[in-house]
Amino acid sequence: MGRTGHSAGLTTAREAGLVACRRCGQVEVISAPHCQRCGSALQSRDERSLQKVWAWLIAGMIVYIPANLYPMLITRSLGHTSDSTIFGGVVELVELGSYDIAFVVFFASVVIPIGKFIAIIYLAISVQRRSILNMHQRHKLYEVIEFIGRWSMIDVFVVAILSALVQLDSIATINPGIAAVSFALSVLFTMLAAQSFDPRLIWDASRNTE
Repeated sequence: MGRTGHSAGLTTAREAGLVACRRCGQVEVISAPHCQRCGSALQSRDERSLQKVWAWLIAGMIVYIPANLYPMLITRSLGHTSDSTIFGGVVELVELGSYDIAFVVFFASVVIPIGKFIAIIYLAISVQRRSILNMHQRHKLYEVIEFIGRWSMIDVFVVAILSALVQLDSIATINPGIAAVSFALSVLFTMLAAQSFDPRLIWDASRNTE
């Protein structure tokens, strides 16, 4: 198989009249409506895949904006209230000399989400344009997006733990800000966008150019 992913000489499952269940992997004849193993509905291709990808992705990008503008943490200590955004928290960590923690927070809260937006947009556009370039690399990129999706929640986990542990009535309390909810929704929506993407569409372009 060449570098462009051209699949000359190979027969796909679809051409052989077979379809694999996306839930359990069971292979059935393409005319079967449901998987005999797990009962899931079978579909050779999700024809509405890109529509769902764009819908979830746009929703995720919209809620990511307030996640960066509004406070992630609201701290009350001895009558004094302070709040910090994601980027503000990174700056404070740098000023305190906690460069490693600042890097982790910045990477998980800024680099990964934005990188996922760009990667999903690239995959969706390449499929829409029926590109046959870098097909193996695009499939690997999709697998990476699927794998790292849940790790973007690190900020939300930290906020939840701090909110649960630091509740000392009038002495000190830590509560999540509206940004925590927005950030969690953004991560959820981008995960749904990635799961809605049908990676089999990447390979269809090569079959149509033969």
